[in-house]
Amino acid sequence: MAALVDRLARYDELTEVGVGNRPDVAAALADRGCSVTATDLYDRTVPAPVEFVRDDVTDPDPALYADADAVYALNCPPELQEPLVNAATAAGADCLFTTLGGDPAVVDATPETLPTETLFGVTA
Repeated sequence: MAALVDRLARYDELTEVGVGNRPDVAAALADRGCSVTATDLYDRTVPAPVEFVRDDVTDPDPALYADADAVYALNCPPELQEPLVNAATAAGADCLFTTLGGDPAVVDATPETLPTETLFGVTA
């Protein structure tokens, strides 16, 4: 997780899509001084100072992404990759995501090998 946090901490304002029950990366980024908003379809508990907002990336509220320098998702399934990229692109933000296990990247994204995973990126 450290390498992922190091990579994402290059951004000041981040939005995590689909935080689920794993706010560790968002919390680590906030500890590094980043402003982080976490989203999910369902109400989730996130540690302060991470902000949580309910949102559906397949029908996103553009205001939630407007100030983001980067929009990211962890373990992003193939069916959510295009909506994720679209939300980031509409906001003029970079898009970064990891996939789960053997899931491929189904969008045109540049892979970056980190010590424990591959981070895919689409630059704004």
